[in-house]
Amino acid sequence: MRTELDLLRREMAEEGIDAYLIVSDDDHASEYVGEYYKCRAFVSGFDGSAGTLVVLREEAGLWTDGRYFIQAEQQLAGSGITLYRSGENGVPAIEEFLASKLSEGMTLGFDGTTVSMALWRRIVRKLSDRQISFRTTVDLCDRIWQSRPALPAHPAWVLEERYAGESSRQKLKRVRESLRQERADYLLVTALDEIAWLLNIRGDDIAYSPVVLSFFLLGQEEAFWYVQPEAVTPQVKETVIGLGIECRPYREIYKRLAGLPAGTSIRLDDSATNVTLYQAIPRGVEKKKGSTPIQLMKAVKNEVEQENMRKAHYQDGIALTRLIYWLKQQPDKKMLTELDVCRKLEEYRREGEHYLGQSFAPIAACGAHGAIVHYEPDEKSSIPLDNEGFLLLDTGGHYLEGTTDVTRTITLGPLTQEQRHHYTAVLKGNLNLGAAVFKYGCTGVNLDYLARAALWDEGLDYNHGTGHGVGYLLNVHEEPNAIRFRERGGSGSVLEEGMITSNEPGLYLEGRYGIRLENLILCRKRQENEYGTFLEFETLTLVPFDMEAVLWDELSPREQSLLTAYQQRVYDALKDGLPQEAAEWLRGQILQ
Repeated sequence: MRTELDLLRREMAEEGIDAYLIVSDDDHASEYVGEYYKCRAFVSGFDGSAGTLVVLREEAGLWTDGRYFIQAEQQLAGSGITLYRSGENGVPAIEEFLASKLSEGMTLGFDGTTVSMALWRRIVRKLSDRQISFRTTVDLCDRIWQSRPALPAHPAWVLEERYAGESSRQKLKRVRESLRQERADYLLVTALDEIAWLLNIRGDDIAYSPVVLSFFLLGQEEAFWYVQPEAVTPQVKETVIGLGIECRPYREIYKRLAGLPAGTSIRLDDSATNVTLYQAIPRGVEKKKGSTPIQLMKAVKNEVEQENMRKAHYQDGIALTRLIYWLKQQPDKKMLTELDVCRKLEEYRREGEHYLGQSFAPIAACGAHGAIVHYEPDEKSSIPLDNEGFLLLDTGGHYLEGTTDVTRTITLGPLTQEQRHHYTAVLKGNLNLGAAVFKYGCTGVNLDYLARAALWDEGLDYNHGTGHGVGYLLNVHEEPNAIRFRERGGSGSVLEEGMITSNEPGLYLEGRYGIRLENLILCRKRQENEYGTFLEFETLTLVPFDMEAVLWDELSPREQSLLTAYQQRVYDALKDGLPQEAAEWLRGQILQ
């Protein structure tokens, strides 16, 4: 039983709270959060990026998705917390669990600055048939976390238009026009990547996400940026003042919303708006709910962003190909650890032009670790490599020219026939999705089967989405575009020209090995005729697949042609930027 859990229950008893909810979010529903907000990890011991903890007087449960099932099971062992595998048959949703445990007269509490209105509505709806009291402004974690870090506040910086492709002034104009069309007086922007995109400003307040902890309130004639003073450098201040934007203290947004005049209207995304913010808005103010216009604007990359992303993937391709070649040349890979691979890749990336840092914590997973979808090696968990089997390497970088995310499963030595067969099945999915041609109007749900067909034919599958949107020097996971076989999140969003999405089928055999192959793909127009507009993907990633793992005869003639063309394209693009020995090795990856 965890000490932190006992301490939390004591505070619950003092406050008369029967159930306490702890989410993984900050005030902005961010996927990754600063250290200050990691209350769920502090109390539960599970440190994956996604998870929700519910603590009752006598029991506790943690909900997380398929990426983290194995990790959560390991980290929760002996904690007194039950793992609930979200989305699995027979597993209750959080609101269903609360409805089964809370009876009339009981009290549910949480810190409303970190719980989204979307989750809150589901809970209220499920508990509406009983007299439950709600305490939405109590932060019990703050009372027991004696060494809690401070709110992050790092200097922000301006992204030049030659990288952004559009001025912030023009973006503000477009967003205001959208508000006029909707007849909304204000737009509340809470998502940190949307604010960063709108202002062409980046920061370092969250690891791996170059954003600034802030809120933004936009009117037709006024604009307010609620931000910590430490983040506003002289250059940033000059930039925002020139745009007619007034800087205000970060937490003042709650007071400002409470003062909105009756009869006005405000547009907001309640999936990214926390309960405390929402409740601060007076009853006389009309709330226009839905995704902000910024979300789609940001997801559709302009021509400058697209060309810059190609440059970023060239730099990333050089680094990763050098890493794979280096790894292949090691006579005894047992002398290396998973962390050694991460450090070597970081060394190569830092030699690239305009490299700023990692876009997420690197995954270097050898052997059985590869079956843990989001395994991240650290000083405790990192193991030596082997001279056989696979190394799953999922990493990404931020460059001034954009953001990358790429996974390769690398052969360390002899493979079994089964391993090569599984690798080839995953590769088939990647190739077929990347070569898709489809009519405008399709969503990720329409296309997902292309990535899973070879696996489904054998009764196999992977427990994560096939693709997620990727930001431009922003979040590596970006909405609304996504590719999944069930509609969830952005998978129901129409794929638009200019969207960048990941293509990452995989297979994970617990206790044995994992395989994932990931490219980023750019949606673009193929042709337009009497039947409509047809779209296709351009693969941006320039990293070879491992031909040692491929069973050539299990590929169809079309798949063989696709693979050969991709390997040739990678070689042609990278050969002049690689050391001669690495270029020669890469040339050998074209045909076997």
